[in-house]
Amino acid sequence: MTEPGLRERKKAKTRRLIQDVALRLFAEQGYDETTVDQIAAEAEVSPSTFFRYYPTKEDVVLADEYDASMMAALETIPPETPVVEAFRSVLRGVFAQFFAVDRDVILERMRLVLETPALRSRIMTANHEIGQIYGGILARSIGISTDDPRIAVAAGAMMGALTAVLEQWVADDGRGDLPAMMDDALAFLGTGLKIGA
Repeated sequence: MTEPGLRERKKAKTRRLIQDVALRLFAEQGYDETTVDQIAAEAEVSPSTFFRYYPTKEDVVLADEYDASMMAALETIPPETPVVEAFRSVLRGVFAQFFAVDRDVILERMRLVLETPALRSRIMTANHEIGQIYGGILARSIGISTDDPRIAVAAGAMMGALTAVLEQWVADDGRGDLPAMMDDALAFLGTGLKIGA
């Protein structure tokens, strides 16, 4: 894997700066009370630069590089790997690395999402779309049609499990090990939801 060039590094730095400033302002003033113009001014960029990185104010909370990296990793999983195990493997490898660096940012973003109706609605739509993409990758990997209803069911179940874990983690003020909690939830899903006595 090649290292990103100077231009890409500068863009990544600007993208992260805008998001960090936005999250700080949302925490201080409230999401609805904070404008794109305020975020741009605090980040010392123009509003047009803000929109070049984030098409909407919602995107500055929701956008990250996690899914792209996880999808790329999912493409490399051997086809014979059970669907839930394939997803667990990617979460353990890729998401755990992001979490080790971005734990506080993830908590701040997820808290905002759960507390802000517009963001909560938007992430439900985004999760459905992401689930479809993950499902398509898994379908191609195991050699079945992306229209196979079992893929939609599997993707929906996995995204639902991860959403439930995120809500639990945020409610506990981020004290748990989120990647381990996600892994446990998917392992439970893989058992066929068998609950012992």
